[in-house]
Amino acid sequence: MSARGRCAKVLPSELNKVCPERGDDPATHPRKMSDFEVVPNLQQSSSSVSKSRRKAHFPSGSNEKENLISWIPENIRKKECTYFVESSQTSDSGRVVCECGYLREQHLDDAAKPPIFLGKEWDPSRHIQEMPTDAFGDISFTGLGQKIGKYVRVSSDTPPRVIYHLMTQHWGLDAPNLLISVTGGAKNFVMKPRLKNIFRQGLVKVAQTTGAWIITGGSHAGVMKQVGEAVRDFILSCSHKEGEIVTIGIATWGTVYNRESLVCPMGGFPAEYVLDEENQGSLSCLDSNHSHFILVDDGTHGRYGVEIPLRTRLEKFISEQTKVKGGVAIKIPIVCVVLEGGPGTLDTIYNAITNGTPCVVVEGSGRVADVIAQVANLPVAKITIALIQKKLSVLFHDTYELFTESKLVEWTKKIQDIVRSRQLLTIFREGKYGQQDVDVAILQALFKASRNQDHFGRENWDHQLKLAVAWNRVDIARSEIFTDDHDWKPSDLHPVMAAALISNKPEFVKLFLEQGVRLKDFVTWDTLVYLYDNLAPSCLFHSKLQKVLLEEREHTAGSKAPRLQMHHVSQVLRELLGCSTQPLYPKPKHTERPRLSIPVPHIKLNVQGSSLRSLYKRSAGRVTFTMDPVRDLLIWAVVQNRRELAEIIWAQSQDCMAAALACSKILKELAKEEEDTDTTDDMLALAEEYEHKAIGVFTDCYRKDEERAQKLLTRVSEAWGKTTCLQLALEAKNMNFVSHGGVQAFLTKVWWGKLSVDNDLWRVITCMLFFPLLYTNLIAFREKRLQPMGCLARLRAFFTAPIVIFLMNILSYFTFLLLFAYVLMVDFQPVPSWREYLIYFWLFSLVCEETRQLLYDPDGLGVVKMASLYIKDFWNKLDICAILVFIAGLTCRLIPSTLYPGRIILSLAFIIFCLRLMHIFTVSKTLGPKIIIVKRMMKDVFFFLFLLAVWVVSFGVAKQAILIHNEERVEWLFRGVVYHSYLTIFGQIPSYIDGVNFNIDQCSPNGTDPYKPKCPETNADNKKPIFPEWLTVILLCLYLLFTNILLLNLLIAMFNYTFQQVQEHTDQIWKFQRHDLIEEYHGRPPAPPPLILLNHLQLLLRRGLLRRPASHHKLKEKLEKNEEAALLSWEMYLKENYLQHQQCQEKQNTEQMIRDIAQRVDVLAELLDLDRVKRTGVVEQRLGSLEDQVHQSAQALRWMMQALRGNGFSSGEDVPPMGSSEALDTKEIDLEGKPEESRPPYHVLARHLLYPGSHTLRFPVPDEKVPWEVDFPLYNPPAYSADHKDLAVQDPFSLSLESLLKINYNTMDGLIDRQSFHGLYAVQDGLPLYTGGYLDDPRNTDNAWVETVAISVHFDTQNDVEMKRLNSFLQGCDPELCIRWQVLDKRIPLHANHKELLHKLLPPSCQCTERAGAKAVLCSSRHLEEIPRDIPRDVVFLKLDANSITRIPGNAFGHLSHLEEIDLSGNAIEKIDGAAFKGVAAGLRSLDLSGNRIRSIPKEALLALKAKLRLANNPWHCECALQEVLWEARLDPDSVRDITCHTAPREEYVGKPLLQVLDAGVNFCSVRQRTTDVAMFVTMFGWFAMVIVYVICYVRHNREDSCRHGHYPSSLPSAPGRADTTSTAL
Repeated sequence: MSARGRCAKVLPSELNKVCPERGDDPATHPRKMSDFEVVPNLQQSSSSVSKSRRKAHFPSGSNEKENLISWIPENIRKKECTYFVESSQTSDSGRVVCECGYLREQHLDDAAKPPIFLGKEWDPSRHIQEMPTDAFGDISFTGLGQKIGKYVRVSSDTPPRVIYHLMTQHWGLDAPNLLISVTGGAKNFVMKPRLKNIFRQGLVKVAQTTGAWIITGGSHAGVMKQVGEAVRDFILSCSHKEGEIVTIGIATWGTVYNRESLVCPMGGFPAEYVLDEENQGSLSCLDSNHSHFILVDDGTHGRYGVEIPLRTRLEKFISEQTKVKGGVAIKIPIVCVVLEGGPGTLDTIYNAITNGTPCVVVEGSGRVADVIAQVANLPVAKITIALIQKKLSVLFHDTYELFTESKLVEWTKKIQDIVRSRQLLTIFREGKYGQQDVDVAILQALFKASRNQDHFGRENWDHQLKLAVAWNRVDIARSEIFTDDHDWKPSDLHPVMAAALISNKPEFVKLFLEQGVRLKDFVTWDTLVYLYDNLAPSCLFHSKLQKVLLEEREHTAGSKAPRLQMHHVSQVLRELLGCSTQPLYPKPKHTERPRLSIPVPHIKLNVQGSSLRSLYKRSAGRVTFTMDPVRDLLIWAVVQNRRELAEIIWAQSQDCMAAALACSKILKELAKEEEDTDTTDDMLALAEEYEHKAIGVFTDCYRKDEERAQKLLTRVSEAWGKTTCLQLALEAKNMNFVSHGGVQAFLTKVWWGKLSVDNDLWRVITCMLFFPLLYTNLIAFREKRLQPMGCLARLRAFFTAPIVIFLMNILSYFTFLLLFAYVLMVDFQPVPSWREYLIYFWLFSLVCEETRQLLYDPDGLGVVKMASLYIKDFWNKLDICAILVFIAGLTCRLIPSTLYPGRIILSLAFIIFCLRLMHIFTVSKTLGPKIIIVKRMMKDVFFFLFLLAVWVVSFGVAKQAILIHNEERVEWLFRGVVYHSYLTIFGQIPSYIDGVNFNIDQCSPNGTDPYKPKCPETNADNKKPIFPEWLTVILLCLYLLFTNILLLNLLIAMFNYTFQQVQEHTDQIWKFQRHDLIEEYHGRPPAPPPLILLNHLQLLLRRGLLRRPASHHKLKEKLEKNEEAALLSWEMYLKENYLQHQQCQEKQNTEQMIRDIAQRVDVLAELLDLDRVKRTGVVEQRLGSLEDQVHQSAQALRWMMQALRGNGFSSGEDVPPMGSSEALDTKEIDLEGKPEESRPPYHVLARHLLYPGSHTLRFPVPDEKVPWEVDFPLYNPPAYSADHKDLAVQDPFSLSLESLLKINYNTMDGLIDRQSFHGLYAVQDGLPLYTGGYLDDPRNTDNAWVETVAISVHFDTQNDVEMKRLNSFLQGCDPELCIRWQVLDKRIPLHANHKELLHKLLPPSCQCTERAGAKAVLCSSRHLEEIPRDIPRDVVFLKLDANSITRIPGNAFGHLSHLEEIDLSGNAIEKIDGAAFKGVAAGLRSLDLSGNRIRSIPKEALLALKAKLRLANNPWHCECALQEVLWEARLDPDSVRDITCHTAPREEYVGKPLLQVLDAGVNFCSVRQRTTDVAMFVTMFGWFAMVIVYVICYVRHNREDSCRHGHYPSSLPSAPGRADTTSTAL
């Protein structure tokens, strides 16, 4: 049906259906007003919408769509004309239309009836009513693929909060970080291709990087089409995730072509929309590249501009919202981007500037944009009506004749006001230096505007930094925020540092670290709790933490889950790192820790009752810092799998090798539990990367110093749970690290103990068998003290070496097995022999050793944990099995009735003991890998046996059932089903399976013979088999085919794969598992079994009776603090070398080189593609700089000429022309393109086009028409007076001329004083004229103005008695007088004139006090811009810190002869005169100039100073002059290291402490600097040569002229001498 047709009610079950066909004639379905129900404006639907993130497009039949269908008609309206009044105009087809623009049949049924009460004339306020909207849902553009957006038809009076609620809660849009309002020409226009590309790329880049919303007019024409195509191109070139850009089109419903297809009362899901530009006529089609449409309806048809008021209100509402993201709360900023445009665009720009919205105007786009861009750099006084007329005639040549004189005046006034607000206006010029991209221009415009709005001082910089963090634009932060204009304290960056961490912005974290943030100060206990509280819910570590909290709640039987504490984090980390580590965060005695309470502005995320703002402002005594802040942040980043962030933090770590190995362990453990495959792969890749980092650092350490590198392996790391690097590598199964040559060399050294590793094995065995040979040179020792022959320690060192212990245990074990085998085979008597008793005793010693290994707990893990670790080892399991089987056999053997079963069981035990021999051979480099292969193949055999059992059992059961009838003997059933079938695989085919080889004598017919199987089914007559032989043969063939060929070959293939896999890493695997054997024998008692019982007895006496602690035999070493600190510093130094080496390798990488070359080619292509403006930009800058130098030189020359004339060297003839002073003094534009403009000469606020709080417009008056002397015939101001409810403040005179002429000016008019404080009024025709001096107040009208008198009354304190008396007196004189005392502050919203009065009348006061018996003046934080002149002369201590002083003039403290200390830190001092400290230099003891903007300081200013200087934190330019000053100055030793080079002749010195540079032997005074701009140098040299020649010629000309006259006055005898002197000097 048509747009104005009736749509039947749809039941909930029919919500998925599309609206009825829209092909009916509009006239056939008139509607009644009773069909619509009017409901309150904003209601929540019965089924509220979830606060979670919603998808952009709801699936059919979903609850979200039902909520939308019920919510929109209740809260959003449309407008309908309810009274048809025939218009004088007709439609495009010539039909009669209403005043609203719609046809009669497109109205409601009641609208066409004769009027009853509505009146005859059509009035939109009365005849247009609101009704529930009938157009909303999804819009699909026909023929354009899957482009589906959202749309809604809204009333023009809809509150913005309703639309914002719809977009964020129902359409599922995230609140924007930035709002970009694009305005301009509504018709298609032509842009240069390069400018078009720059605009498109920049716009989508800023939207995509900052998460912005783009708002346009939504139609498929003009600037809206340009934006749509930019978004389209970006989406096509990017992935789906990156291509989500919110583009909102706000259009007028009545101007949308083909809007009938969007009408459906129950929502269109989707509504098919056809984009038909050919037939649209005067209407407009919607742009298919926009994602959302808000169609504004005022009840009319064909009228453009209806959406502008609602769009303005919506943009203002959104800009007032606060968005919290990553811990930072910011008000959503808004920027207006202008392309081309006409009169409506100028109004939009003017309104935006008036409302404080920054605007970016793209020069070169045409019309209004170019007019503003071309005059933006001119002083406002030069923007005249004639100039604007000239610009319009060029840029609006098609429509210029439509501009009347009044229109020109209005345009000039608006453009003047726009240009006057330069802080809100940014011109984007193609090729302008430093502004190559539109996105940079947009963000710079926002920063520039924020510096002039509601933020002052440090708050302004904080606000800008929060914007940059929210937009994730670190490039803007580097170029616009971290500049010389503001010195950032590291503590100021702590809140945004936390926000950058939470929101995963590693580039900002890196930037903050570069700006001086110390992790030691940043990471506190509360910070960590806050960070872990804000883990991403999708993070696996977060779910594990929640599980721990839930278990604790169940354990404590509490109703609420306990608050997260760091011991909960430690519990999860210990599960990941392994039990070899101690808890990283011990559980506090009191779980409730005191929270923080001091606020930081604009940070609003709460954590446990406190906010992020409170984490960094508290007393130093209460802050709880962690042991290792870098470790804490690294763990926090790693558990979230944040690669870039973790890499930045790891680069800051000191114990870097342990940190890398721990990260590898954590990531591998998390990867085991992670369900997402991609995340698992990322974690494993990152774990491998950290293993390579550890290997790289250890390699560099091992190359430098083997001994210190090996200490790093066994050093107990307190930060990582008292574990070691080697233990962490073993826990993480980092085979590459353990197999490293340095680690293996260390293990070899441990294996040989105190013996030299160069000893041959046969020497060791020989000495072991004949120990007296130890006192020969057969065995070499590592330690020199063991070298003497008679040393008793040699014996102990030899037999405690792990290799000797191992060899003796092998010898012992072989002896045990030989004796055991002899007893089983030869000497197994009913009564045990002495040999058998010796075996039992031997086994008892083995059991004691296994018990010692089980209970040995040097780390205090507990018996249960040690038991679990013991059981995990395969060889320990084998030992337990062998011992238990032996004990079972021994028990049976000691019972006479079970003697034989006991021997059988002992035989089985012997087999298991023999298998234990394989563990001994793992030490062999040849046999060790083979044993590993066997263990791996055992797993393959297990899976193979499972498959084989299926075939064996299936074939065996079928064979048994076919051949034999009712076999009841279980043992023969097993033989027939399993045993015979298994043997068949190896070729032992049963003879009775076919009838050819059947022999009845080999079986039992009835199954009664226990030694014969039961016979198959046979014939009763001839005893021949009757079973189907063909079937059994076929089954046998199939069975052999699958088992012998398929399964056995599969097993061979599995073995081959395992062998190849292990063989590739044989060396690594053997080296990794070699450690376990070495560690076992390193901590094993030296005596072999059974003599080991002596060591056990000794251990029992030491621990049980003497209570001595157990000696730690594990490979751990606790270092002294000094030794550990030196070792870690050495490791950190080599880590830096490793990182630098890695960077060099990355640069030399082929792929990286290709990328770099490609990037350079792109940059080169872009440079070559620049137009003439771009190419000449730098030249113009240099020319401007040259003109400035010429200007200064000409001024100096004029001064010299005037001085010479004043001394008598003047002549009236032949004076060379120097140009007029006006030309020399005139300078319109400075080097940056900004006009040098002083205060506006005329009032500004009083000429604002809108009166305050009113819609009445002032008559536009440009600057040039302000003076009364200027003729302005068009001037016709409206007579306006604001309405006041209070009659006391109303003007007693009416606005009629007769009433005004009765007023007496310049005198007392009755009780009213009509005299001005600025002189007499010039009265003309009975009315006063403006004489100047009145207050520039927006409340001024064209016929009246405000005059202000400022009276200065100063009180030292707010409790002053005189102040209270004055209050009482003033309020007593006039009861209606309202007085409010206000503390002076920059934040007070005053008009410019008010601030000037306050600056004049109320200078900031300082506080006088006493300190150490002397007078001290405290002027800290008084907003001083210069040094006060009224300081008492007897002051000794003067504090001027934290002000805005920019210069220390000469003799600034000359009258303060008693000064001893001056504090000028934290100012903006840029210049210090040579005589700045004249008069106080001798007595001054301390001078603090730190934290300023000083780049250089004159030598003479510090020559006589004996004071201790503080010069830290200044942007010093390191050069010869500074070096000479600092050599002679007395610098404070505590701050001298903070004097860093901000700039220097060579870039390598930038950022380094000056002391470090000078200590390295650098001498700036010997460095010859060469000017890079040769042309400038030559030009200036030529210019000064010309000046000198000119002056010489001028002087000589005067002398010759004097000689010709022949006489000088006798009163001037010294004139020639002065001339000669001057000439000689020149």
